[in-house]
Amino acid sequence: MHKICVIEGDGIGKEVVPAAVEVLKATGVEFEFNHALAGDEVFEKTGVALPEETIAAAKAADAILFGAAGETAADVIVKLRKILDTYANIRPVKSYNGINCLKTGIDYIIVRENTEGLYKGIEAEIADGVTVATRVITKDASERIFKHAFEMAKDRKKQGTAGKVTCAHKANVLKITDGLFKKTFYEVSNDYKDIQTEDFYVDAMNMFIISRPETFDIVVTSNLFGDILSDGAVGMVGGLGMAPSGNVGDKYGLFEPIHGSAPDIAGKGLANPTATILTAVMMLRYLKENEAAEKVEKALEEVLSLGLTTPDLGGTLSTSEMGQEVAKRV
Repeated sequence: MHKICVIEGDGIGKEVVPAAVEVLKATGVEFEFNHALAGDEVFEKTGVALPEETIAAAKAADAILFGAAGETAADVIVKLRKILDTYANIRPVKSYNGINCLKTGIDYIIVRENTEGLYKGIEAEIADGVTVATRVITKDASERIFKHAFEMAKDRKKQGTAGKVTCAHKANVLKITDGLFKKTFYEVSNDYKDIQTEDFYVDAMNMFIISRPETFDIVVTSNLFGDILSDGAVGMVGGLGMAPSGNVGDKYGLFEPIHGSAPDIAGKGLANPTATILTAVMMLRYLKENEAAEKVEKALEEVLSLGLTTPDLGGTLSTSEMGQEVAKRV
């Protein structure tokens, strides 16, 4: 039995997570769901956005399924990633039949370093009207994210992909920080001779994810660049409602859709649960429940191809109704 810590969070998290949980229950895999609280409402009531009991529940679980963070995101999901040392942010980019994608045949993964860079939050005002931010890139963190990316490429190559890792950086301008990042990439690549390698400046990469996304397999980059590239990339395959992600470290797995809490549609049953269901697929694979993961993804593909979707995808179903359509096909 897998122990899952479920944190719905804020806004549409309270709608899309229950839909994904219903799908997970339909797989026949034995789960113990432990619901925990975090987010804006908890903060308003208690003054603490991420209670200690929620942290304890996350640490005790085999995996964590998270919904969405509102205004307290920095004190909830960002903090939780740091506490659990989930250093690899995994963001698949895939086109599905039935979705109005800008291109077909897209199937690659962005691997984003999750612990340093500008997101360390080291900022200061050094004079009136003058502010600075410190960008932190270390060899140790770079090595482990590259090893993770190359191992993923090895696994995907066994499934028939090209077996390639692309590094996105800006070493021509950020000569010291991204210079180290790029240098470490090629050092790690020496241990993976069977995997193709290439690197691009991040601005060129931004163009390539639009002009030739079908040429990528694993894309690895630093924290801020990964955040920006991945949001642009999913615009090619239907938008944030189609964008799952996982935060993985050596000990913990924290899974969350990329989208935010969407307060403008929260509570209306309009939220697209696809990203959260795909996030649950990622969680199943993390738990080595590969057969169940395939079942869920196949059922979701059928629902998407039939147009049994929420209004943002051209359908008429509510969040829960779409979840039910996927669950009954699992």
